[in-house]
Amino acid sequence: MASIKTESKTVTDAVATRRSLRGFLPDVVSTELLQEILLKASRAPSGTNMQPWNVHLFTGETLRKVSDAVCEDYDNDVPYDEERPYYPDKFFEPYLARRRKVGWDLYSLVGIEKGDKDKMKVQHRRNYEFFSAPAGAVFTIHRDLNIGSWLDYGMYLQNVMLLAREAGLHTCPQAAFCGYHKSIRRVLPLKDEEVVVCGMSIGYADFDAVENSLETERAELSEFVAVYD
Repeated sequence: MASIKTESKTVTDAVATRRSLRGFLPDVVSTELLQEILLKASRAPSGTNMQPWNVHLFTGETLRKVSDAVCEDYDNDVPYDEERPYYPDKFFEPYLARRRKVGWDLYSLVGIEKGDKDKMKVQHRRNYEFFSAPAGAVFTIHRDLNIGSWLDYGMYLQNVMLLAREAGLHTCPQAAFCGYHKSIRRVLPLKDEEVVVCGMSIGYADFDAVENSLETERAELSEFVAVYD
């Protein structure tokens, strides 16, 4: 796998070096650059050109306020309350094993042992601090749109992440924000019809952060591709 330090001069490079990073430098990212990325990403395809994406982009004081609002509820054990389920009610194979492996691979890197729930909670809280990134975003969709538009949304998000790599940035898409939409609404003027799809941390990678050495595995081609003559 290509190094995350590699410049992404081609789409192949961008795909190979895209990671969900969990450690960012405080270096400021210009709002103009981020807006340019979000605009270019909107060339993503969508059914009948509906373009179902809405983006709330923030830096500085607003990022701190969003983070503080979510962390406050997380620290006070406010129940996680996502409006659309992201994961199945019960995990099953091979998805259960993949989920467990990436979790324990991350925990082992940051020195968290099995059963240490306090440290796990602290590590999970890092999501809501945007992993110290200087920019964040909350992506929303109209609640009356159906699964096709959610699929379209995934293509938009992928464009955002690959274009960020082209610009020398890294990202972490975060479903963890979905269950704290009420916290986010205390800061951002989300409309009633908006459902939170995910959050995203955006910035320059901290290559000294041990978490960023995590390389997730991918299944062999034969496990997910069938070829017919």
